[in-house]
Amino acid sequence: MREQRSIFEGIDWVLVGIYLTLVLMGWLNIYAAVYNEEHKSIFDFTQNYGKQLIWIIAALVIAFFILAVDGNFFTIFAFPIYIIVLMLLVLVLGYSVATKGAHSWFEIGSYKFQPSEFAKFATSLALAKFLSTLNIRFEDMTTKMMAGIIIGVPAILILLQNDTGSTLVFASFVFVLYREGLSGNILLFGLLAAILFVTALLVNKYILIGILGFISLVLYVFSRKKTKDLLIIGGFFIISAGSVFSVDYVFEKVLQPHQKDRIEVLLGKKSDPKGVGYNVNQSLIAIGSGGFFGKGYLKGTQTKFDFVPEQSTDFIFCTVGEEWGFLGSVVVLGLFLALLVRIITTAERQRSQFTRIYGYCVACILFIHVGINVGMAIGVAPVIGIPLPFFSYGGSSLWAFTILLFIFVKLDAYRLQVLR
Repeated sequence: MREQRSIFEGIDWVLVGIYLTLVLMGWLNIYAAVYNEEHKSIFDFTQNYGKQLIWIIAALVIAFFILAVDGNFFTIFAFPIYIIVLMLLVLVLGYSVATKGAHSWFEIGSYKFQPSEFAKFATSLALAKFLSTLNIRFEDMTTKMMAGIIIGVPAILILLQNDTGSTLVFASFVFVLYREGLSGNILLFGLLAAILFVTALLVNKYILIGILGFISLVLYVFSRKKTKDLLIIGGFFIISAGSVFSVDYVFEKVLQPHQKDRIEVLLGKKSDPKGVGYNVNQSLIAIGSGGFFGKGYLKGTQTKFDFVPEQSTDFIFCTVGEEWGFLGSVVVLGLFLALLVRIITTAERQRSQFTRIYGYCVACILFIHVGINVGMAIGVAPVIGIPLPFFSYGGSSLWAFTILLFIFVKLDAYRLQVLR
């Protein structure tokens, strides 16, 4: 087994380069989003952009230390790291500072620490360690249950913190499981369940039941008409019909009032441009006003006059759209796409199953973050409050994404070895 001669040997500099580019662009956009004429210096540490610079420097230090650690560290300590983060998720429920209704933050002086951000890379490590263990067969029900528990426990703890956005990110691990052998029927079932849920909110329940009954009848007519086929089709109809009638209960009893309002605004069932729909409406105005080339850096009027709330965090993308225009937005999304493609192609070249699985975890987490964040900025996804990786203001998210990515960069440096 060949040992590395230098901590930088075998490093994928393309991944590192894309990371540094995104972080730099994010910092410049945070500066634009909260620009203050009285604090023009981008190095003013009393302002958010100055604080972000400190967190960027700290993130680079963290990245350096990850590269300096032996790659086997992450396989050996995958489960201990996971357990430590679970303990933090439990502690934050009782000792947290409420922020916008979510009990997700520890407050340490003037700094707030969010364990749920770090749960993503900890869960990725634990899932990769479990699935790469010798004699694990994904077709076994026990394996599926254990994988579900590894993903589900932190997701439930985060949901108890009233942080729906971070909880939703854990759904991305289903795609990782699919790569490792999970039946595509489960993905299809999940997609159909989501479509059915949305449709049940828009269409009369009895009309929808009639449509499902017609579909079931057509399936039976074209089936082999055996008892097994009848049971499957009948089960499909009963489960679907039950799901339709349970939608109202879930919508009214499970979702929070603000979540219900946001979904209704997204689906066009409610118009509230000055209330629940204000953020999205202003974001769309900002992005639309940018046109093709944008208004120019620091020249965004929607940005300057604070029309868009949370513009340096959840809605940072509308700053890109207004000041850099359609062209700049395409460049940013192109960089994210390049990052995802590079991670997946790099994951596929690994000899180590652990590294491959972890790489897919990284790609899926980043994909759902980018998709939902940009989606809510342009009004095609509900506002659930998750950051845009490497762009949104905040130390916890930047450090967590840096750790998530650079663990993979380090593991990839051992691509010719099999890590256990």
